[in-house]
Amino acid sequence: MSATEIATAAVALFEPLEIRGVKFRNRIGVSPMCQYACEDGFATDWHMVHLGSRAVGGAAIVIVEATGVEHRGMISPFDMGIYKDEHIPPLARVADFVKRQGALAGIQLAHAGRKASTRRPWEGGTAIPVSEGGWQPVAPSPVPFRAEDPLPSELPLSGIRQVVDSFAAATRRALRAGFDVVEIHAAHGYLLHQFLSPLSNFRRDEYGGAFENRVRLLLEVAGAVRAEWPANLPLFVRISATDWMEGGWTPDDSVELARRLKPAGVDLIDCSSGGASLQARIPLAPGYQVPFAARVRRETDLKTAAVGLITSAAQANAVVQSGSADLVLLARELLRDPYFPLHAAKELGAPIPVNPRYGRGFA
Repeated sequence: MSATEIATAAVALFEPLEIRGVKFRNRIGVSPMCQYACEDGFATDWHMVHLGSRAVGGAAIVIVEATGVEHRGMISPFDMGIYKDEHIPPLARVADFVKRQGALAGIQLAHAGRKASTRRPWEGGTAIPVSEGGWQPVAPSPVPFRAEDPLPSELPLSGIRQVVDSFAAATRRALRAGFDVVEIHAAHGYLLHQFLSPLSNFRRDEYGGAFENRVRLLLEVAGAVRAEWPANLPLFVRISATDWMEGGWTPDDSVELARRLKPAGVDLIDCSSGGASLQARIPLAPGYQVPFAARVRRETDLKTAAVGLITSAAQANAVVQSGSADLVLLARELLRDPYFPLHAAKELGAPIPVNPRYGRGFA
C-alpha cells in the first residue's frame, strides 16, 4: 500500500515491535470489543467497517472480539463464532482487509462458561432461559454468576477435554482465515477464568482446589493452541490479574501463572482485571491496570499488554517508554476515535504511514 508519512522523530509508542516472525508497526492495538452484531456466529458488514476503519486509523494490530469456540460458549446469540468451518469465509474477509491496511489481524478465542446465554448489554444483559431460545451454560462448578441466573452444569472430565479440543479446532480455523495472532481469553469471569478463580471453582478433582489444579485447564488449552498455531506466529493470553476480592485470584497468582505459560509457548500476557464477582470494588482510575502489566513483565520476562482507561497519546507513550508494557491495547478510546494512532502520532511528532486517501486530513 502506498502511503505518505508524518515525518518526525520516533517515540516509544511508535517504535516497531517484533514477536516471533511478526512485526508490529507500532505499539497501539485494538482491544477485543464485543459488538453483538453477528448472525448465527457469522461476521457481518458491521465488523468489516468497525475493524477495518481502525486498521486504516493506524493501529498495529486489530483483534477481533471474543469469538466462541463452542456454541454453548457464546455470551449471547449475537456473538462471533468460530466453532464451524462455515464461519471462516466472513472472518477471512475481515482479516484480509485489516492486513491490506498494514495492520496485523488478531482474534480472541473465548468460552463464556457460566456467563453464556445472555441478552445484549443494552437489553439488560440478563440470562436467556432455554424456553426463550437460550441454552444451558457450563462451568467448573454448578454456581451461577448472579443469584437469579440458572445453575450452570458442572463440566465432567469429558466436557473439559471437549473444551480443549474446541480451542484447538478454533485455532486451526483462525489460521485458515488468515489471522496473524491468536489470543486466548482467560479473563473477565469467563470459563477459563472461572477455573482459575477460587470464587467460582469448587471442584475436588484435578481441575480444582490447589493452584496447580485450577491453572491446569488454561495450561492445557495453551498447549493445544500452540500445537496448532505456527511457530512463527504470536500467541497471547488475556488474564484478569486480580479478582479485586478477598479470597479470589491475586496478582501473585498471575505472576506464577505467567511463569507457567511461558514454556507452553505463550508470548504475551494481556493484563486486565475483574469480572469474577459482582461484589468486586474496582478502583477505576486512568491506567489503573498498568501496574499489573509492569509487574508480570518485570518478574517473568514475558511481553505484556496494558489495558484500561488509557485515553491520551502522552499516557500511552509513557506506558511503553517506562517499560511497563510492550503494547497498549485501547477499547473505548478507539470507539470514540478510530484514528487515535494517527492523531497520537501527530501530537507526539512520530512517523506513521497514512493511507493516501486520508492524507489531506493528517498533513
